[in-house]
Amino acid sequence: MAEDRWSKIKARGKESNDHVYVPNRELPAYPLQLVINRHKPDPYRISCYKLRQSSILNSMAPTAFVAPQTLSTSTFKDDIFRGKVLFCTGGGSGICRGMTEAIMRHGANATIVGRKLDRLTQAAKELSETTGQKCLSYQADVRQAKTLQEAVAKTIETFGRIDFVICGAAGNFLAPISGLSENAFRTVMEIDTLGTWNTIKATLSHIRAAKGAYINVSAMLHYKGTPYQAHVSAAKAAIDALSAVVAVEEGPHGVRSNVIAPGAIAGTEGMDRLESKDPNGGRDMLYPLGRVGAISDCANAAVFLFSPAASYITGQILPVDGGSEHLRSLVVPYPLSVLEPEKMQGLIKGKL
Repeated sequence: MAEDRWSKIKARGKESNDHVYVPNRELPAYPLQLVINRHKPDPYRISCYKLRQSSILNSMAPTAFVAPQTLSTSTFKDDIFRGKVLFCTGGGSGICRGMTEAIMRHGANATIVGRKLDRLTQAAKELSETTGQKCLSYQADVRQAKTLQEAVAKTIETFGRIDFVICGAAGNFLAPISGLSENAFRTVMEIDTLGTWNTIKATLSHIRAAKGAYINVSAMLHYKGTPYQAHVSAAKAAIDALSAVVAVEEGPHGVRSNVIAPGAIAGTEGMDRLESKDPNGGRDMLYPLGRVGAISDCANAAVFLFSPAASYITGQILPVDGGSEHLRSLVVPYPLSVLEPEKMQGLIKGKL
């Protein structure tokens, strides 16, 4: 009986070594494209956690919706932030640079802060040219409160005010708890959590004066246990909690504080570090909206949260992950990664 069912499946799918790949519509009880192992007693049993795709599967399976990528300028007025000033840590690259550009496209000037002066200087030049606004770059380490205070002072000297703050400086890498040094754990906590705290402290009086807002950049990793991410999970959980306290304490002063929690975002250093190098993993993550995230998705969220449309929103966490949190995909193979961590050495990048 089982062999008859195997023959029927094989006739409709594509066989490769010990597996046959069949489109999900052939097994409607399961929502995914499945990998079935012929050596199992019952070939209908799922035997592999890796999801595979092939041209045959793609041609046979129904086509899912793919969310369009749009710019905030298609929805919000070009001048909604005219006369406003943004202060952004980590703004020299990646998600925070994309957020900065979006805010500037709507009329704001900006200061971007980071450790790498050459990258900051080039980014500020390009942002100014792209948006027609002024972008100031300032080299500072968010772990050092004094350097942030100096960056804030320079911003006030140049622009006269600060209305919005993005706390986005971060560091991450893959490492199991068993292989994570105290220094490595501390470094991520200091950059992410202490850096966010220092940024809030350095800017708070100006945000109060402007009745402005904070966006604290978190992640999706800590909402469920994620192997190899103890350090950043602890750091980002603290950022979420800190943002909520700022919202409660500073709301009566007219200050709002929210969190943007990006999922996997293509074209970022974080994605390069965390995306699995296993050819059968990484991009096999599932997205209800049909694609991996883009920097513009986070930028659009930032424009909304700083805009008057979000004037009654504070103390919240906004995931930007296309709904993937509900489908749970790990950044490393599980349980192999925790049983044989030495095999994962090629994925681990210890330098921030």
